Amino acid sequence: MTGGDKIYRNGRTAPDVIPTEPSGDEVSTLYIRDLAIGYRRRRGAKVVATGLDASIPGGQLTCLLGRNGVGKSTLLRTLSAFQPPLDGTITLQGRPLADYSVGELSRTVGVVLTERTPLTNLTVREIVGFGRNPYLGFWGRLSRADREIVDQAVAMVGIESLADRMIQTLSDGERQKVMIAKALAQQTPVILLDEPTAFLDFPSKVETMHLLRRLVRETGKTIFLSTHDLELALQTADRLCLMCENELRVGTLDGLSADGTMQGFFADRGIRFDPVRRAYLI
Repeated sequence: MTGGDKIYRNGRTAPDVIPTEPSGDEVSTLYIRDLAIGYRRRRGAKVVATGLDASIPGGQLTCLLGRNGVGKSTLLRTLSAFQPPLDGTITLQGRPLADYSVGELSRTVGVVLTERTPLTNLTVREIVGFGRNPYLGFWGRLSRADREIVDQAVAMVGIESLADRMIQTLSDGERQKVMIAKALAQQTPVILLDEPTAFLDFPSKVETMHLLRRLVRETGKTIFLSTHDLELALQTADRLCLMCENELRVGTLDGLSADGTMQGFFADRGIRFDPVRRAYLI
């Protein structure tokens, strides 16, 4: 590996690619061009999806929707640099994702995955404090300023009363808030979440989606998440990103409804989209 090579979070060397940015008035935080995603194996790559193109606007809440197995989680992991793309290009805030060092990426993108944290015997405040790791020195000690940022993140998600509780004593909904607070403490302009409402009861799902939408409004961050909670996404997202086989369609609900995309999304399964009610009907 040469001195100029950059490394993905899984340790692979990334290719040197420079995609062309989209034109127009809307600023894109994430730009995907001719992207192929999947997994590299000794006997060849397992391709999950290919030929993906999309432009994700900055400062908005965008929800990624699609059927099981279409590749939503694989796409999120690729955008997070947890695994490299098989082909194509990803641009993050005007720079090729491949050009980011590990440190730069950890200060640009916060990630909240589906898996429950295996950590125990740590307080909520301590776990949120892990979000400051990209900024800490050799000894890894939080400064007064770091502790203030942690307290602000805890307050923003409304879990001040839980700050001194052990993580294993919390409900699933409370744990999810802790992980969102950790991402906020990381102070990145972009947050990616994979199925943030999975394993939650319905009131907690609604609360989590409303929280994420409020955070976008208050902080101006770009939040991109995958979800199976279709109706919640339709009601809370600024933009929808519909993932079909080897295709991404991004737009507002009204725009995707007007061009017929919403009507055709589940048409082969007997589910009809009503543009007046802005909802899917069985």
